[in-house]
Order: sequence, then C-alpha cells, then structure tokens
Amino acid sequence: MTGYTHRGRASARIVAAGSVGLLAAGALTACGASSGVGGTSDADGAADRTLTVYAAASLTSTFEQIAEDFEAAHDGVDVKLSFAGSSDLVAQIQQGAPADVLASADTANMDKIVADDLQAGTPTDFASNALMIAVPPGHPADVASLADLADDDVRLVVCAPEVPCGAATERVEEAAGLTFAPVSEEQSVTDVLNKVITGEADAGLVYVTDVRGAGDKVEGIELPESDSAVNVYPIVALEQSPEPELAQEFVDAVLDQDGQRVLSDAGFAAP
Repeated sequence: MTGYTHRGRASARIVAAGSVGLLAAGALTACGASSGVGGTSDADGAADRTLTVYAAASLTSTFEQIAEDFEAAHDGVDVKLSFAGSSDLVAQIQQGAPADVLASADTANMDKIVADDLQAGTPTDFASNALMIAVPPGHPADVASLADLADDDVRLVVCAPEVPCGAATERVEEAAGLTFAPVSEEQSVTDVLNKVITGEADAGLVYVTDVRGAGDKVEGIELPESDSAVNVYPIVALEQSPEPELAQEFVDAVLDQDGQRVLSDAGFAAP
C-alpha cells in the first residue's frame, strides 16, 4: 500500500453511552445518574471518558491545539496525547498498548497497522511535510546547503532510518548523491531539533513545521532536494478502541476545516 484516500466525515456528534458510569459504586447507580451528550452525567457522579491518541512527534503542537478544541466541544472527554517516532508508536500498538487513534508521519508505518488488521476502517491522509535544515542562529558552522552536511567538520544529527524523518533523510541523501556521517541518529524529529537548539549539533534535518515552531531558536535552510522526500501523514481510529465512535470523531476533527486550518498554520501542506 502506498497511500490512502480521503473518506466521508461523520455528520453528527455522538451521544455518550449510558454504560460509561456502570463501573461506579452501587450507590451511584441507585441515584439514577444518566449520561448526556459528550459523556457528562448529573451532579451525583461523573461519566468522563478518556481518548488516547498516538501521534508522530512532529504533530505535537498541532494535535495539542486540536485536542484542546475537541475537549471544549465534548463535555467530559479527556484527550490523552502520546507523541513519539511513528515506528515506536506502531510497535507499542502492536504489543497491545491502549490507544484509540493513530496519526503516523508516513504511510509505511501505517501499513504495518493495516497488515496486522489493527485499524477500524481505512486510514486517511490528512497532511504532508517536507525536510529542512535546522541550524543554530547565526550559522556558526557555516552550513548553507545540503552539500555542507557531508563535511566531516559539521556535527550533523538526523533521525534514525526507521523513523519517517530518517527515511526521508535517506531519500534526500540518495537524490543528492551525498553521503552523511551523522554524529547521532535520533528516534524522533523533536530530539533532532532539541540537539540543534541546545548546541549539541551544528545542523539537523527536520521538518519545515519543526523549524517554524521553534521560532528564533533555530534558523531554517530550504532544500530543493526535499521534493524527493515528502512525507504524507495518515490517521485512523484503531480496532481496539473501547470508544470507537468517539475515536472516529477525533479523526474527523483532524480532517475538518478547523483541524486543517491548525495544520496549515503550522506549515503542514495538503496530502
């Protein structure tokens, strides 16, 4: 599988199941508490629900905003976000970690979920991202192009090959006919960025969105070669979710106009 197509969005918000509060003590049940829209109950007891979303590290700021908006629109819903490299997230899900939604930074890792039949429906592409060189302010190592990253004197940090940003780095390296000798290979793009910010690296290959999100902590150098390594991001509700309708609603929130605006403002492109 090389990619995914958009599918229809849900047309209405769900009504929380009354069973949410059934695990409460018998006294609560006797009070006759009942769930309302979004999972709230009456004053005698809470019926809060938790939605666990696994998302690629490069989605951190955008998904924090989307989750905040989602919680505001769903009384009693707590969205727990877990960010890491997509390969790590997929491995955790394959090993049974409780998650309701997965948003990957590439289709290759999502394909592993599909191969194991762990998805609840068809993954949908919702954004894309391209690589950019991040350097400390002032360019202390005089890095100005991709070719400079092959200099032995440049402390380069990249993502590990199994991570989407690492796979994209290898494609860019191959397209440019270069050979890099990084001093470190990280398990997430945010780890690469942090090493540049803290001065542990002279340069790092990260996403356009990471450079934008870092503000004046780094400077970005565009890569004409990045066109050969654009990563497409798919999202899907997971089969194991105890809240399948709510999980799909979160997916829909990422795909709808507001979610897409949050992503666009952060520098993500359309898939």
